Amino acid sequence: MSVTSVSEGVQGGWKGRALRCFPGGSNGEYGIPENQIPVLERGLGARVWDTEGVEFLDFTMAWGSTLAGHAHPKLLEAAARAGRDGVNFAAVNRRAVELAERIMALSRCAERIRFVASGTEATLLCLRVAHAATGRRKVVRFEGAYHGQHPVGIAGMIAGRPSALPLCDPTGAGAPWVENDVLVAPYNDLIATEAILSAVAVDIAAVIVEPLHRCLSPAPGFLEGLRAVTRRLGIVFIFDEVVTGFRLAAGGAQEYYGVTPDLVAYGKGLGGGFPIGAYAGRADLMESVSEHRLPRADYAWSASTTGGNPISCAAALAMLDLLAEPGIYPHLHEMGRRFRDGLRVILAGQSVAGQVLGDGPLGQVAFSSVPVVNQQAWLASDRARGRRVMLSLLRRGVFLNPMGTKMYLSLAHDTPELVGFFERFTEALGDSDTENGALS
Repeated sequence: MSVTSVSEGVQGGWKGRALRCFPGGSNGEYGIPENQIPVLERGLGARVWDTEGVEFLDFTMAWGSTLAGHAHPKLLEAAARAGRDGVNFAAVNRRAVELAERIMALSRCAERIRFVASGTEATLLCLRVAHAATGRRKVVRFEGAYHGQHPVGIAGMIAGRPSALPLCDPTGAGAPWVENDVLVAPYNDLIATEAILSAVAVDIAAVIVEPLHRCLSPAPGFLEGLRAVTRRLGIVFIFDEVVTGFRLAAGGAQEYYGVTPDLVAYGKGLGGGFPIGAYAGRADLMESVSEHRLPRADYAWSASTTGGNPISCAAALAMLDLLAEPGIYPHLHEMGRRFRDGLRVILAGQSVAGQVLGDGPLGQVAFSSVPVVNQQAWLASDRARGRRVMLSLLRRGVFLNPMGTKMYLSLAHDTPELVGFFERFTEALGDSDTENGALS
């Protein structure tokens, strides 16, 4: 059996063991050079420590899932209490019912709901519901969006070849068939999107969109326009709120932007770090997963062994309790504004051309002299410099994903974390490091 060699200098210890176990030395996407790979041991609040005792300010926060901060006592206590009654039942349980009722009270479109174990499953099931309800094959998504690990979730995200929208670039999807059934539209271009939809509307089951597209804010009228055209053409409109759900507002992007979709997918911050996903929407559409339809063509199979397990549901209920406390959303938005404003001040002070993106407790830097409003503008930015800065930050004690993705703040982030980040970001901008690596 051939085994990829581990580079000299990291053969021993936890780094070496990780490299021998995991492709690229990671569990997915980080793309960190072998000599920089941290193996994490523990986390508390907005900080994590690796197996060598090195402390990091955390600005990825488990890709946004630990919205309360690491090891929040209220979430841990709620999960421990639930665990004493049983870890999983793979069936409706009291805590799942309570959580379903809470979400349905907050989510504008949620007339019915089901739980799964991740955001990937949630977006996948939204699409399957749309296919079953409409009997149509095609899906429209937006260039550069990420909707989970399934083929449609990846297709059109990674630029493997020149863009020729609405044709779908299958790079990274591991499923060449997406070229036939997935159309890709330019985010923030309502005219182009409406033309794509109108041309083949009778074949389109759904339009799926991240309301806040990675870190790109929707242009005025864009989401409202999508809602209007999908309703007119009889196309199911899906909000992927795996990131924005419960993060931008109690009612997520639906409340924040004032637009109500037909279906919605949740994950990440809902569980405060515990694995959970949910999909919800109009009762007539959600009826597609009711077993009473078996074996009709308008039925979509939906079942999850760990979806709605009492431990994750208890943690999610505790998370929603935290978010309902007075001043929580003002704090999240204030931290986000201070974070993005601080980045802009540093870029201007060093005369570096850059765009600061994001909303709520999210931020991202694109090294470009022109506004970044869609994927093509993002691809035209200096992503090589972005990666060098990210790797420099990692060396300087900031834990994040150096493949150029968004940075997350949590309830645990406050002035000390922002000040520490700004100091390191200022140094990283001037870093002469030329480390190469994969770009997202």
